[in-house]
Amino acid sequence: MTTPAHTDQSLGSQQRPLGVAVIGYAFMGKAHSNAWRNVGAFFGVPAFERKVLVGRDAELVAEAAARYGWAESATDWRSVIGRDDIDIIDICAPGWMHAEIAVAALAAGKHVLVEKPLANTLAEAEAMVAAAVAARARGVQSMIGFNYRRVPALALARELIDEGRLGTVRHIRAAYLQDWLSDAQSPMTWRLRKDTAGSGALGDIASHAIDQVLYLLGDTVTEVSGRLHTFVTTRPGPDGPASGLEEVTVDDAAWATLTLASGAIASVEASRVATGRKNSLTLEIYGDKGTILFDLEALNELGFLDATVPVREQGFRRILVNEPDHPYMDAWWPQGHVIGWEHTFTHQIRDFLHA
Repeated sequence: MTTPAHTDQSLGSQQRPLGVAVIGYAFMGKAHSNAWRNVGAFFGVPAFERKVLVGRDAELVAEAAARYGWAESATDWRSVIGRDDIDIIDICAPGWMHAEIAVAALAAGKHVLVEKPLANTLAEAEAMVAAAVAARARGVQSMIGFNYRRVPALALARELIDEGRLGTVRHIRAAYLQDWLSDAQSPMTWRLRKDTAGSGALGDIASHAIDQVLYLLGDTVTEVSGRLHTFVTTRPGPDGPASGLEEVTVDDAAWATLTLASGAIASVEASRVATGRKNSLTLEIYGDKGTILFDLEALNELGFLDATVPVREQGFRRILVNEPDHPYMDAWWPQGHVIGWEHTFTHQIRDFLHA
């Protein structure tokens, strides 16, 4: 989706509010629920109702639904998809469930928002794309949840690149580094098993870094070389050391060099064992007329160097991206008041509803 216009307009009326169901109530379910709760208060979007939150544990999903403000909870996603009062299915379940839910929802005529990574296998991803293409021909929309496209600073970066402020982009460095698995005693989770997660750092966080390369440059990849590595090959079971060791079957870190259709070269690095890095998505974009720098851990800021001014005046300047003229920001607070990570999901729901 393209960078949004800075001012929302009335989108007209519809027969009834759109009925929304979110499948999954943990980390991403919480982030998406927060966005569904807030988007209508800040942006002009079609009317909708937060109908149902779906999860496998009846008691826990009921508690989450009450806490997050959903009208009801359910444990059977298939019955929810079949309901006439549900128009949107927002998939926040683990990756191994994405394909089955998304294909079924699209076939039932429901609009679908699905979290990344899209699927656990290429075959699943291809089936989802085919279902989405067929559904779109019937007016049914679908979108993958790359929320970092909706960071105002990164949306501004794309505008600057589109305006030619960097000139010809020659190369880009993208690194997404976290440390939540640095401790070799951190216990196993479904994210460390290939049969449930599909991949490790590659799908979990490198997918965001690669998407930023493609989104910011409006480019496509023509050639790839890369490698994966698992530094901690066994970990304690979910119940701790007493439950024994379990083999880690996904990567801890990933590296790749991408050749793009434009001729630019991108280097991508992702790690979940980068000690001291909590949630650092850094981007460096180098053109013949300028450079852009960004770090998610300072998401309200964008570094920009204009190489077209005299050398004696050149230097990186810090743009604080919270002016009403910046993407998305006119909906929020007076200038100078920063926003946070959770706002990117609100922007994502805004863009999805506008589709």
